[in-house]
Amino acid sequence: MWRTREVDMLTDDCPAWIAPAEPGVPTVLDRIGDTPLLRLSRLPAGLAPDVELYVKAEWFNPGGSVKDRAALRIIEEAECDGRLTAGRTIMDATSGNTGIAYALIGAVKGYRVTLVMPANVSQERRQLARAYGAQIIESDPLEGADGAIRLARQLAAETPERYFYADQYNNPANWRAHYDATGPEIWAQTGGRITHFVAGVGTSGTLMGVGRRLREYNPQIQLIAVQPADEMQVIEGLKHMATAIVPGIYDPTLPDRTLRAEAERTLALARRLAREEGLFVGFSAAAAVDAALQVAGELAEGVVVALLPDSGMKYLSLRLFDDPSKR
Repeated sequence: MWRTREVDMLTDDCPAWIAPAEPGVPTVLDRIGDTPLLRLSRLPAGLAPDVELYVKAEWFNPGGSVKDRAALRIIEEAECDGRLTAGRTIMDATSGNTGIAYALIGAVKGYRVTLVMPANVSQERRQLARAYGAQIIESDPLEGADGAIRLARQLAAETPERYFYADQYNNPANWRAHYDATGPEIWAQTGGRITHFVAGVGTSGTLMGVGRRLREYNPQIQLIAVQPADEMQVIEGLKHMATAIVPGIYDPTLPDRTLRAEAERTLALARRLAREEGLFVGFSAAAAVDAALQVAGELAEGVVVALLPDSGMKYLSLRLFDDPSKR
């Protein structure tokens, strides 16, 4: 994981980054990163023989999603530079996964955590965050993630002495977590053969960080962003940038192309991934695989990697995985 391997980026000013609070005693945070890369076998059956399609299984992180990486980096950078100190509360807007990660990390490190979530997020995400001890403030469900962002900004402005406002959408520690760890992992796991990287865009931290690092290894690697087809296509974890608050860390010039995901098609593929590949994934993950299949289908040869942010376990109460014929 980045805290132990990327030692060249660390200084004596921040010793907590390279050792647990009690030297020699591991914590659950040491399990963040080093997630497996899995090759799909049945869904890519119609691809050219020299095309390989892999997925990065981020639900193997202890908090269940890719957001563990960014949340840990955001918190530990803030500890390092003094923005987060004992007695302050970690606070941010989240639709679920980052909030769960903050809550998990806060529990280990001894911080209070307050999360601003749209009132209509799945009950599993609320329950998991609360299980780790987080307080949840609900924002207007009709305003979605953007409403949560606006409310979080208001709370931070009203009581700046109380909160460390993590601000995942604008905090460069978000993408740096992936630049320093996720990108090198993918490069190593593919033996440097990766030709295309596909990721959904929410905060955009994953695509920005992984993409920048992969481009340094090989400028010819193609970066593909995945967004909802329009503002009416609600796909958990993805932002339609044209109609949403655009994250400050997002650079629209980095991706080589953007593919548009449709909710019904994404849901159908999520069911297929479970039943044909044994991969029970969330909806943004299914959208990334759908885009990766489209890209792979255009190639005569290549190694395509799609990042899958989480599993489907946090979405069961939505009943979207039920057999449509039996509803």
